[in-house]
Amino acid sequence: MNFENIVAESKILLTEGGVVERIKRDPSVNLDPHIAHSGLIYDSKGKEALKKIYSGYIDVGKKYNLPFLSLAPTWRANPERIKKSVFNKHENINKDCVDFLKGIRDSYSNYSKNIFIGGLMACRGDAYRPEEALSKEDAKIFHKEQAEQLAESDVDFIKVATLPSVSEAYGMASAISSKKTPYILSFVINTDGTILDGTPIHEAIELIDTEIYPKPIFYMVNCVHPTIFKEAISKEINFSKKAIERIQGLQANTSSKSPDELDNLSYLDTSDPEEFGELMVSLHSSFGIKVLGGCCGSDCNHITEIAKKINTST
Repeated sequence: MNFENIVAESKILLTEGGVVERIKRDPSVNLDPHIAHSGLIYDSKGKEALKKIYSGYIDVGKKYNLPFLSLAPTWRANPERIKKSVFNKHENINKDCVDFLKGIRDSYSNYSKNIFIGGLMACRGDAYRPEEALSKEDAKIFHKEQAEQLAESDVDFIKVATLPSVSEAYGMASAISSKKTPYILSFVINTDGTILDGTPIHEAIELIDTEIYPKPIFYMVNCVHPTIFKEAISKEINFSKKAIERIQGLQANTSSKSPDELDNLSYLDTSDPEEFGELMVSLHSSFGIKVLGGCCGSDCNHITEIAKKINTST
């Protein structure tokens, strides 16, 4: 079954929890300051650490027999950052990262058909500083090469995560849409229902849906606590019904602290997995959010609680 069909036909799709935040705290590996965890696939210890994290999340999906979305470690693998990194001699880091994750998927025998691999992209600058965002046209040009490499790597979909601005989101959608690969845009939002540049999220969705073809298969929110998401999405003055229906996923932080607060913490702020699972499943019940996973502070325990509680509530 292809990705569009599985999204349309599934009530729930499970996705992973934190990867970068977890790997940053692993003393056995060193992250490249430019491309983050992408370079770990070329190091035996780094590769093993990544495999352990990815397999741990996929094991949860397998245990509860849920479709699973797994994201290749390509979040910061854009040409500008690759050029600055020590891995700049590698011909196609994006494809190598996708192939690494495909190798993990292939080890799951019959369950492998339920694992869908996404190429992960990010904005050029700091994801929490919308003033660093590219314009629509600059974003289209800047992100074109990585979008091409991921599409040519035969990913099931492309996901752009932690978007702080409508301009760069628009440009990235323009770059990806020409590749005919299903794609997802995921924003960071405030409690008032705006993305970080101040644009109401329904306006961002309506603009991109109206002017970009093909439009994203759906939208997500990531890097906010479930209570922040609920407060934002509940403010009907900021949302059209159509926009609410287009937001189909959440990868949530386990901390209710703001992104700026989390970015400067010396420790990993997290919360009880069972409480987290209850909050996430309540969003499925109340708003029909079908793609559920974690972001900062989350690990396999949090994803397990989502799966466990979904399994008993449906």
